[in-house]
Amino acid sequence: MEKKHLNVVAAVVMKDGKYLCMQRCRSHYPYTSEHWEFPGGITEEGECEHEALMREIREEMDWDIYVGRKIGTVDYEYPDFAITLTAYLCLAADEDFKLLEHLDYRWLERKDLLSLRWTAADEKLIRELIIQ
Repeated sequence: MEKKHLNVVAAVVMKDGKYLCMQRCRSHYPYTSEHWEFPGGITEEGECEHEALMREIREEMDWDIYVGRKIGTVDYEYPDFAITLTAYLCLAADEDFKLLEHLDYRWLERKDLLSLRWTAADEKLIRELIIQ
């Protein structure tokens, strides 16, 4: 049986040289439950990536962001599904977001990003596109 494939967008939000890292809530997938990620979500049918990213951040964090340039894309296969994760460099006017679908957040410098337990796709993104 073919795995479900998801197109996912991620906001790599930077402020004062630090990256916004979000901790996922507990889920039925142990390999993503309570792991860290860049915020974002699944692109819906017919939706462009910029629109999807702004919508997901509004839904998950009640926050408005500016979606900037595309950083890059990574593919990853989890045991139950596969994703194509596309990251965009994003800016926000303030830090006035809410944790509606996350447990915690941290602002970390590039050198400290891998100190967290990331989802595998986000870790691949960090290793290939951010800390190279």
